[in-house]
Amino acid sequence: MKISVIGCGYLGATHAACMAELGHDVLGIDTDAAKIATLSRGRAPFREDGLDDLLAKHTASGRLRFGQSYAEAAEFADVHFLTVGTPQLQGSDAHDLSCLFQAAEQLTARLRRPSLIIGKSTVPVGTAARLAQFIRRSAPIGEAVQLAWNPEFLRESSAVADTLRPDRIVLGLDRRAEGVQHAEQIIRSLYAPTIDAGARVVVTDLATAELTKTAANAFLATKISFINAMAEISEAAGADIHQLTAALALDPRIGPGALHSGIGFGGGCLPKDLRGLISCAEQLGVGQAVSFLREVDIINARRRDHVIDLVLDQCGGSVFGQPIAVWGAAFKPGTDDIRQSPALAIAQELHQHGARITVYDPAAVDNARAAYPHLRYARNAISAVGDARVLLHLTDWPEFARFDPVLLADKGEAQRCVIDGRGTLDPDRWRSAGWTYRALGTADARLSTHHTRAAAYVSKAVA
Repeated sequence: MKISVIGCGYLGATHAACMAELGHDVLGIDTDAAKIATLSRGRAPFREDGLDDLLAKHTASGRLRFGQSYAEAAEFADVHFLTVGTPQLQGSDAHDLSCLFQAAEQLTARLRRPSLIIGKSTVPVGTAARLAQFIRRSAPIGEAVQLAWNPEFLRESSAVADTLRPDRIVLGLDRRAEGVQHAEQIIRSLYAPTIDAGARVVVTDLATAELTKTAANAFLATKISFINAMAEISEAAGADIHQLTAALALDPRIGPGALHSGIGFGGGCLPKDLRGLISCAEQLGVGQAVSFLREVDIINARRRDHVIDLVLDQCGGSVFGQPIAVWGAAFKPGTDDIRQSPALAIAQELHQHGARITVYDPAAVDNARAAYPHLRYARNAISAVGDARVLLHLTDWPEFARFDPVLLADKGEAQRCVIDGRGTLDPDRWRSAGWTYRALGTADARLSTHHTRAAAYVSKAVA
């Protein structure tokens, strides 16, 4: 089929390349000229495993191309995917839908023949119904333009595999609209190779499809915050969160997925979608149903605060002038995405306390430097540590888990501490190399003094 993908950010660029891989002719549209130029050269403007290969392959074959013209998209395709970003609205927990509606208006005003628009952007429930009415008013052909909703469930660093081999495909359709069966057939044809490979298709109404995405992310955030709450209890009780997690994961009702304690979640989706669902529920008058999600968000932030407290504790109450190394800048391994990165939030606060921060990340240093130019950056893990008194392990790249601390034996101070915020370093290896090892979720993470963030701020205010 000939399809257009409107919005070529993380979701759109990945979706466009994967649709070409599934055999379709694809035109990606975005208003950012620099982004379009990069994609047209067969490169992604961000890191995603396998994506550059698909972009290079299909831009070379002519099956995939990129541009800025909505008129060209309307002329080229009869099926249009909306993959426009919906960031958190400034000053609010709600999603910002302005770019989504602008893109829909730009496209539908140029449609001259029956077309199917398929929304993939993450939106609050009820958006699709509003957008359907908006499209019918904006399109010269009115009712000949149909809207369906097909939420994405991509995980950064495995987005290509998640698109080509999804575990489920959700199709949100307006059963009252004419031609709805034809719309369903089109979407099933678009995804035929993935359906044939075993992807389950779930057909719902529009509202349920929208809710599927935000509910999934809110549940994932809840699971992460739950195990981090258990980590707090483990620290206080002298238990071990890793042993506790292993036992919980064996329960088939719970399972091991996302059951990893640490410094919490970040990225461009989970925090935004968690807050967006809370905001949506409140607007619907059922805010009490998700009041517990506020605590999920608070627990997530509290784990970052605890790392700050541990560093202050280790440094005797003040980090002013202290060299501190940070391993990790991306919000998760396998990506260069630093949006809402817990690692950089911790680094930034320590910097504000006066610490000399040096950051290393295998992929995200350039993005981090652009957003936090006042921090120092290193070219590798060893040079990042230098003479640091404290090393913070904050993004669990495999490189860090494999690292041999003996390589740091002749570097800097004799009494040094590594704080393992992800629990994937080998404690015996680090201790045998002469380091004090403290891991979140264990007795090692107990505060031995009253040197905390709150105390540091009070001291600073008194001074």
